Amino acid sequence: MRVLAIDPGTLRMGYAVLDAEPAPEADDYGVVPMRREMPIEQRLYQLHTHILNMIHVFQPDAIAVEDPFVGREERAFAKSALAIGQAQAVVLIGAASQGIPVHRYKPADVKMAVADYGRATKEQVQQIAASRLGITHKLESDAADALAVGLCHLQRVQADDLASREISPGKEL
Repeated sequence: MRVLAIDPGTLRMGYAVLDAEPAPEADDYGVVPMRREMPIEQRLYQLHTHILNMIHVFQPDAIAVEDPFVGREERAFAKSALAIGQAQAVVLIGAASQGIPVHRYKPADVKMAVADYGRATKEQVQQIAASRLGITHKLESDAADALAVGLCHLQRVQADDLASREISPGKEL
């Protein structure tokens, strides 16, 4: 299984391409930067083009994308969540146009899958993701986030596969 993982953003979109077998491995990762002075519709169009190019080049079996974090009360991030949601929509449209299934993960789910703790810091998750993939150099934050989303997806697929093999009373072998 090959997954294209995306950490969406309208100024910086992190991406990672991970293969599951024999152990999770990062084939490619990085950041697609956008110029702040570029109008939002142009940035979204550029992101759409990048997503379609990545799909064409990497031929993923699935796309995993992180959902925006909205927050609550005084920690509400409505403006940034809206921008991330717009970038996420570009990913969803690109995947749908190519018939590739999309899997969305909440930030807490990514933290839980990678760090075994849903309230781990962003830095802890990034360090653990890099370590699990054998990456020893400093990663850009958005690329590290995309790697974590990809690991979360591969772990979820593996867990679902194991659950489907469970032997239960009345189930034929």
